[in-house]
Amino acid sequence: MQSEDQELSSLEKNIDYKFKQHDLLVEALSHPSIFNQQSQNPKHYQRLEFLGDALLSLILAEKLYEALPDKREGTLSRHRSALAEGSYLANLARELKINDYIRMSTNEIRNGGRNRDSILEDVFEAIIGAIYLDSNWDTTRAIVLKWYGDIESQFNDITNNHNPKGQLQELVQPILGNDVISYEVEEELGPDHNKQFVVNVIVSGDKIGSGLGNSKKEAEEVAAQEALKKVKSEEISFKRT
Repeated sequence: MQSEDQELSSLEKNIDYKFKQHDLLVEALSHPSIFNQQSQNPKHYQRLEFLGDALLSLILAEKLYEALPDKREGTLSRHRSALAEGSYLANLARELKINDYIRMSTNEIRNGGRNRDSILEDVFEAIIGAIYLDSNWDTTRAIVLKWYGDIESQFNDITNNHNPKGQLQELVQPILGNDVISYEVEEELGPDHNKQFVVNVIVSGDKIGSGLGNSKKEAEEVAAQEALKKVKSEEISFKRT
């Protein structure tokens, strides 16, 4: 069984940064639920997450400003929003295996907390905040951009996958008008602490997509993404009424 120092060292290899102040890394990895299991109140990640969120926004804004010199503010904002979206950050956290090191209560672990997108997003941002406090702006920027890889090559995929509900609305609204899209929960699966939802997207009374997710919002986005694929492949089309 690894000691705490060995565990932290393994994570530092994953994120390609070695902390001088290990207590910052411990704080970034600590979920508020550990308050329930420790006699001394530890620091948890929420303050670092606040700092990391702001740093990440600036890092991405600067990178996009440099990489897309001919794009207007609206396009830059959409790209930044997509790159900082919760599910995107959660997947980056999984690639770095951050989820294996999150400290939380036994009950929270049992309920799947280490794989919950919202928690992974927060810890990802908290680690950014911790790196900044442990080093400086240039180091933090370099580390974060290394995690993202070749951002420029991802622009098309990012644009296509970001905000599928909004994209579907933009396709449907000019043809069929407002208020023709609705999302309906077809089924709820699993126990209350780990529930999944099946949601259908309905356009003018017709089901055009279905999605499964750990929240209604996630299921709606999956359903909208499925509908978009059908529209783009011309499997379905909309006609003016």
